[in-house]
Amino acid sequence: MNNDNQSCNTKIQLTPYAKPDAYGALSMPVYNSAAYEFETAEQMEEAFAGRTSDHTYSRITNPTVQFFEDRVKAISGAYSVTALNSGMAAISNVLITLAKTGSNIVTSRHLFGNTYSFFVSTLAAFGVETRFCDLTTPGNVEAKIDENTCAIFLEIITNPQMEVADLKALSAIAKKAGVPLVADTTIIPFCAFKANDFGIDIEIVSSTKYISGGATSLGGLIVDYGNFDWMASPKLHVVAKEFGKTTFTVKLRKEIHRNLGAYMTPQVAYMQNLGLETLSLRYERATKTCKQLAEQVAGLKGIESVNYTALPGNKFFEISQTQFGDHPGAMFTFNLTSREACFSFMNKLKVIRRATNLFDNKSLAIHPASTIFGGFTEAVRKEMNVSDKTIRISVGLENVEDLYADMVQAIS
Repeated sequence: MNNDNQSCNTKIQLTPYAKPDAYGALSMPVYNSAAYEFETAEQMEEAFAGRTSDHTYSRITNPTVQFFEDRVKAISGAYSVTALNSGMAAISNVLITLAKTGSNIVTSRHLFGNTYSFFVSTLAAFGVETRFCDLTTPGNVEAKIDENTCAIFLEIITNPQMEVADLKALSAIAKKAGVPLVADTTIIPFCAFKANDFGIDIEIVSSTKYISGGATSLGGLIVDYGNFDWMASPKLHVVAKEFGKTTFTVKLRKEIHRNLGAYMTPQVAYMQNLGLETLSLRYERATKTCKQLAEQVAGLKGIESVNYTALPGNKFFEISQTQFGDHPGAMFTFNLTSREACFSFMNKLKVIRRATNLFDNKSLAIHPASTIFGGFTEAVRKEMNVSDKTIRISVGLENVEDLYADMVQAIS
């Protein structure tokens, strides 16, 4: 675990409200308001022109959401944070900010299903090319980059393949080429992983997962560390002449996110503010249980293999230890002998729930090939390394002995 956990908790608790609450409320109130009144037309003009920090309309900013953004900014050390209504909204807003017709994105085929679909279907329809390669081989990445590359994109641990690329090596390649490194870090939260330390320029998080505090709500975060020189961007270099390293956030906040209309709601921000307050405690419990359960399950008869990057012998064990420590997230996968064996196993579960999502307080099991990736052809699933024999387990807060006993009875 990251030794900065106490610091994270303190920063969360000490983040001030932008304006004092009239009643001294310890929890940030929910501002259920679409619009905000001004004393004069001149004040209203200043606010709409962005020359003051006053709120104008909750599709653009909202006090409750802003407080959530400020807390994430405090614990991540970011230049700016933008909260949206899902992880996919965060991904789409980032790439639409960076890409234009003729741009290309360098990434891996080992992606979450909807992310892959967004690249190869949605963005492709607007003339944005996706260049797939093996991100664990730096030479392959360098060979795919050209003057039209607008981003290198990856998941820090892929879902469900559990692949880990060398982040510092990718960052060095990205900086040499003048390309931003964009990473989905959902699998490990801010309290245990500092993206800025590994050269990630733009971080994307599905706050639906750990942060929401038990799958209470949908949300996504875009975290800009303000380190990239946007003069190198095929799309943003003109804006960068005026705004420099703040260019990405300016483009996102002043145009893209308000035009797409995917800003987080105040009700969700309230719930996720509460989730932040217990984030490190829940993460520590879930990841320790995950490692212990993965170790125990690896010895069960009938299980062909267990994939968790903290297990010695895992292909990515060393790089995972270097980047994420002993507890790289609360998710692991394992293979049975067939699709039929997977379905039989899942149907016998009594404690672990059959459901999608990750990092709920409840442990969840899913068969990725028939669900998340069920809309892809068998050939595409093979390219993405999604096997019919794989089950994904998201570990919650239950007792490890209860989870292990459930898996033993299900496999028997």
